[in-house]
Amino acid sequence: MAAKTNTHVIFKQDPGAGWVEPSHMEVVKSDFNPETAELKDGQVLLKVLYLSLDPYMRSRMNTKAKSYIPPFEIGKTLQAGGVARVERVAGSGVEGLSKGDVVQGFLGWEEYTIAPAKGLKKVDTSMQIPLTYYLGVLGMPGLTAYGGIKKILNPKPSETIYVSGAAGAVGLVVGQVCKAMGCYVVGSAGSDDKVEMLLKEAKFDAAFNYKTVESYDKALEKHCPKGIDGYFDNVGGEMLDAVLKVMNTHGRIAICGAISQYNATEPYGIKNLVQVIKNRLLLQGLLASDFFSDSALVSDFFTTVGKYVKEGKIIYKEHVVEGVEKAPEAFVGMLKGANTGKQIVKVAKDV
Repeated sequence: MAAKTNTHVIFKQDPGAGWVEPSHMEVVKSDFNPETAELKDGQVLLKVLYLSLDPYMRSRMNTKAKSYIPPFEIGKTLQAGGVARVERVAGSGVEGLSKGDVVQGFLGWEEYTIAPAKGLKKVDTSMQIPLTYYLGVLGMPGLTAYGGIKKILNPKPSETIYVSGAAGAVGLVVGQVCKAMGCYVVGSAGSDDKVEMLLKEAKFDAAFNYKTVESYDKALEKHCPKGIDGYFDNVGGEMLDAVLKVMNTHGRIAICGAISQYNATEPYGIKNLVQVIKNRLLLQGLLASDFFSDSALVSDFFTTVGKYVKEGKIIYKEHVVEGVEKAPEAFVGMLKGANTGKQIVKVAKDV
């Protein structure tokens, strides 16, 4: 029997500065019949299977801040990258999509969602790859990692590459790809279990728990004795400041995230920028969208990273919670580092 309600998560309140809490979101049930829900021309009704929760979403909760992506709207359903199954299509502009197809795109935090067909990409389910991988290692986090490596870090064999947030969705891919390229790879994470995983499973050369070290300076000096040639930054703040002092001449820094600052009431002021001049460093920010139109890079990404996954050169971790109603708690937990690897919400049974 068709569902008569749709559970979804709405954005209830701008959290302002400081930590976002589950109370800033609200789980609601609305009357909804997927068999009779109205679709406009070019729209598709989707049954959501998986949702991806990512740190960048925190900035979308700052409704008054200028950013590269529009903020969430208070009172509206939150959005995330996701994988879904096509239930119904309407009108023109949906060529190539039919009931039962699996697609990926930006979806609502809800059990059923209506989306424009033009924003969806069909998933090849014959590849025998877990669907969640299209939200992680072979999705936006993986492309972010690979694009940052190829376009900014440009690592060479034997160089030292340091990755902060190394047990996260992006950092885990960065470290292992650089390791496969012959680099000496160092990572940091927020628990001893994560550090053990980086060393024993992901085969990093060195790793440390940034929460328990005496100081970032001493930890970096110990684990990066030859200095740092490339730094993939997922955390910003004090860690970035410490890294600047250890960078080698002509080092490259790919600034992907600043999760240490997303919930800060007072932003950390970087003090060591003079090192950029002294060591002629390259600092460049990046977004996954920078690489979407680079067909050569995207093709290389799928070929290379897909091969590494199949060969076991990349292990990938996922932190999965079940039920869209669990998304608010999972999102807050992800921002606090409760996850290892990609934070996924399983909304419905796989196909």
